[in-house]
Amino acid sequence: MTDHRPRDGHRDRNRDGLLLGVAAYGLWGAFPLFFPLLRPAGPLEILAHRMVWSLVTMLLLVALLGRISALRAIAADPRTRRLLVVAALTITVNWAVFIYGVNAGRVVETSLGYFVNPLVTVLIGVLLLRERLRPGQWLAVGVGGVAVAVLTWDYGRPPWVALALAVSFGTYGLAKKRADVGAVESLAFETAVVSPLAVGYLVWLGATGAGTFTTEGPGHALLLASAGLVTAVPLICFSAAATRIPMVSLGLLQYLTPVLQFAVGVLVVGEDMPPGRWAGFALVWLALAVFTAESLRHRRGDARGQPR
Repeated sequence: MTDHRPRDGHRDRNRDGLLLGVAAYGLWGAFPLFFPLLRPAGPLEILAHRMVWSLVTMLLLVALLGRISALRAIAADPRTRRLLVVAALTITVNWAVFIYGVNAGRVVETSLGYFVNPLVTVLIGVLLLRERLRPGQWLAVGVGGVAVAVLTWDYGRPPWVALALAVSFGTYGLAKKRADVGAVESLAFETAVVSPLAVGYLVWLGATGAGTFTTEGPGHALLLASAGLVTAVPLICFSAAATRIPMVSLGLLQYLTPVLQFAVGVLVVGEDMPPGRWAGFALVWLALAVFTAESLRHRRGDARGQPR
């Protein structure tokens, strides 16, 4: 009788990885529902609390998961330190722009940033790493460029929130890829880099009476403190998913985040979507369809070309 336990175990691992990936990207997609709950705190105060409480959460995770030696190794390696300082600065910009966009009622534009992020990441590879694009990738980038032009015409301005999110997250991903260290300890290091400024800003807010942490009741204070946990949970789910399912599956799941954010903007926040904006988003989705289809075709070709 054939023993199917290894195959069943592999299937369970894939299923668990898929669920963890959906949880990670689903939680990120729900972020536009969370940050408005932190009002009347302003975007900078929310950002500062997110930095500080993320540091507290990540240091606890480092200790619980036994990653202290890995964190020390990061601190001892000058090259890794430099890369993660760049990552810390770019993720700070990303968080700040996202919080601003969501609390300013520009949720649809924030979703656009994460829709175009794969295309921006490809361009970063071309401009900074001298990578060469295949024809299908150039087509996707070209359609994406037309989409940004259409949306610029519709908005009456470039979609700065979306572009800033895409460029900052693409640069963050590049720095993290080149650093090549664990997700938990790297985020602990990144938040440690920027938290001193955040703490100073919060102290200044408290001293001037402009802060909301102690003035809006315990519920508000708990919500601000929960920003660290809200940051950590999807990251842990993502890290666990990345070790269980193929990168192709993980790459396809990433579109869940902007789809959910777009739905929140249109269906929950009720943002206006005139015809020009729909046309721009349709072009973005077309570019992503071309990009994804070309990537899958290329991967299948590579797999067939590998020796068996």
